[in-house]
Amino acid sequence: MSAKTDTGMVKSLSLWNFFTIGFGAIIGTGWILLVGDWMKLGGGPIPAAIAFVIGAVFLLPVGAVFGELTAAIPISGGTVEYVDRTFGRTASFVTAWFLALGNAIIVPWESIAIANLAGELMPFLKTVKLYEVMGAPIYLPTLLVGCLGAVYVIYLNFKGAASAARLQGFLTKLLLGGMGLTILLSFIKGSPSHIMPVFTPTENASSLWMGVLPVLVMTPFFYAGFDTIPQQAEEAAEGLDWRKFGVIISMALLAAGGFYVMAIYGFGSFIPWQDFVTYNIPALTVLGVVGLGLFGKFMMAVAMVSPLGPMNSFFGATTRIMLAMGRKGQLPAVFTELHPRYKTPTAANILLAILALAGPFLGPNMLVPLTNISSLGFIIGCFMVSCACLKMRYTEPDLHRPYTVPLGRVGIVLAILACATIIGLLVLPFSPAALNTQEWIIVAVWAALGLLFMVSRRASQRATGTVEAAD
Repeated sequence: MSAKTDTGMVKSLSLWNFFTIGFGAIIGTGWILLVGDWMKLGGGPIPAAIAFVIGAVFLLPVGAVFGELTAAIPISGGTVEYVDRTFGRTASFVTAWFLALGNAIIVPWESIAIANLAGELMPFLKTVKLYEVMGAPIYLPTLLVGCLGAVYVIYLNFKGAASAARLQGFLTKLLLGGMGLTILLSFIKGSPSHIMPVFTPTENASSLWMGVLPVLVMTPFFYAGFDTIPQQAEEAAEGLDWRKFGVIISMALLAAGGFYVMAIYGFGSFIPWQDFVTYNIPALTVLGVVGLGLFGKFMMAVAMVSPLGPMNSFFGATTRIMLAMGRKGQLPAVFTELHPRYKTPTAANILLAILALAGPFLGPNMLVPLTNISSLGFIIGCFMVSCACLKMRYTEPDLHRPYTVPLGRVGIVLAILACATIIGLLVLPFSPAALNTQEWIIVAVWAALGLLFMVSRRASQRATGTVEAAD
């Protein structure tokens, strides 16, 4: 039987639910849309697989930081609270605002992906052209498919975390089962010789490790999503073992890494990888041409529904961040209101619903800019949470911590360094992953909107005499 907290949120999520929320957020459509690009960029399947293994290990300390703080302070949108308690309300607002950006963008991103995949899997849907965005045509049937996927996720999230978690559980089993079958059939119909040679020199890489590096730079973008696990901590079921909570985040990261490695090996072994990467969307093409029969159709269906997982997880995480910001007075009070029946954040749900439905209207050429912006917002939030975790070890040494970061303060410092490295890769002009002018404009607009919110909220607080002490 579900129970309600004193804040009105329904407590129903188990450790398995939290695992599927994180795993489903991480595993979206990259495995089906971009596996060929990973191989091509790295000079083969093996360098690409090595990069994803290193990337998962690289981010483990960051996941452990979230585990420690969430187990100690299990509230919705905990990021807002962690940074507020250590660095003050301005730093808390900036952190939460950019983390909300990073999370919210994935919602329309995935609805775009649904529409795009529908067109690739069912070309007959590419009719009734409406208009173009950045050179990409928008077709009425694919737009409607994207909107239908968005409506389903919106409905589940209005009903509550338990309904959304059931979808995550189903998709997690589907993805893991499908990838397991891919590996099995790769042994039957594929050949290890197809992933050879171990490394083939590329235009930008002359050695194996130089091939690993450009793929490694990309991996944090494809692991983003484990931070969705803590955002719904307030809805954890009664009696949840918080000592295991931090381990769940690490398990989601490692499971996602294993999934990516299996995808790279499985698809790369069906035909010689040099031929595989020549197709437009090679994974979809291979499923249709190597005689996989019903399994090929099954995996295409898995590819079609896989965007629902990240959309669902990031929808829930973003609304909880906004709920927490409303409680702290960082957003208008309307963001603190819960649905009278389902006890979900009404205003935030409406805002995310608008974003989800807007996605299919933007077209597939918006995917890359939205990806890079989301990565920046995500990693800024992770960096600040890691710094807050370290500072809280000194300012609140007696805080009950059911789970702690392995290696203690050294582990937390490793998390800070990992985040700082990724931020550098995104903002330094000479980095291969640096944001371009168009992306910086979007970030600037988001920052200006946040500044407007902050100034107007403080003006309202002054008018009512509720201004908090200065930072």
